[in-house]
Amino acid sequence: MTEIAGGFEDPSADVLAAAAAAFGLLASSSRLHLMWALSQGESDVTHLADRVGGALPAVSQHLAKLKLAGLVRSRREGRRQIYYIDDPDVVTLVRVMVVQLTARSQQAPTAVHRLRGIGG
Repeated sequence: MTEIAGGFEDPSADVLAAAAAAFGLLASSSRLHLMWALSQGESDVTHLADRVGGALPAVSQHLAKLKLAGLVRSRREGRRQIYYIDDPDVVTLVRVMVVQLTARSQQAPTAVHRLRGIGG
């Protein structure tokens, strides 16, 4: 890591690559919706599919990717798999971004629409 002004150090290339991969997963509105739902509390795949309006197989695939990336975890409860976010910082990140963009969209809707074309 290289130290820069303000006392912060640049992260390693591996850390930046891992962060980019995690943000890449969250770049999907479907996966972000799942993360938003899970930031409100744990749930099984059936309830998540109902909440986000997705097909059960697609929601399961999204959850598998999020789990593989370490963004969500699961536990077995009888016959159901219960998904949850185990990292409070991830919960905070998702909540802050969604809440901020919601507030911006209410103040200046065109600013939020412009963001859609910028990503990539």
